[in-house]
Amino acid sequence: MYYTYMIRCKDNSLYTGITTDLERRLKEHKEKGEKTAKYTLTHNAISMEIAWESENRVLASRLEFHIKKLNKKQKEDLIKDCELLEKFLGNKIESQLYKKVK
Repeated sequence: MYYTYMIRCKDNSLYTGITTDLERRLKEHKEKGEKTAKYTLTHNAISMEIAWESENRVLASRLEFHIKKLNKKQKEDLIKDCELLEKFLGNKIESQLYKKVK
């Protein structure tokens, strides 16, 4: 199982990534260790805002790619209402393949 997630940083920016373990990944971002993303090294990860489950890495990466192309307002709206995934990305992904987990 793979997850696509969005993390809120101290400066209120959002980081999007994929993982197989949400708790471990958030901890890695917060601890700023060897596996921390370059972005969260300088932006200080605070909390996991939302995550979607998908059955494989290809699907998780596809969702990550398209979320990263959304503007900040769309990302914030998506966090508030995950049903907007279909509205924002329905013509690019099969939104029914993703299940919100957080």
